[in-house]
Amino acid sequence: MTADVPCAAIPPLLLRTVPETAGPLAELFRIPADGAVLSEDACIDLYEILLDCFARPVLVPQLASAAPDAGLLDRCWGFVERVVDHPSEHVSGAVYFQVLEQLLDAEGLVAAAWPHMRPRTRARTLRMLDFYGVRVHGINDRWARR
Repeated sequence: MTADVPCAAIPPLLLRTVPETAGPLAELFRIPADGAVLSEDACIDLYEILLDCFARPVLVPQLASAAPDAGLLDRCWGFVERVVDHPSEHVSGAVYFQVLEQLLDAEGLVAAAWPHMRPRTRARTLRMLDFYGVRVHGINDRWARR
């Protein structure tokens, strides 16, 4: 359920769930990560946090890796699942634009992510793929044959 996660709690949730984001968070805010996620700007900067501290430095490199860390990917997508359908458009938009759309940047990222995604994230990803007219073999290519 996403309603139980207020916007201000999302950056701390990210750090707890994916501690690999600590370095990028500290660099972005120029203070230790545990303080950065509690700053009053953390929720305001959610778009930047999700892109520059989570998607680009942690999630996408793992998805593109020849030997990805399955446990890390499960934790990453567990975090996304908690917030993907957040009632706040600020939060759900940040997840959509800064995390899910990053999967469209390179061939194979959606397929690599799919086994680790949870139901709400998969549903949102399918809607995104449909919106952009992107077909991914074994995921949503069944509609391409119609």
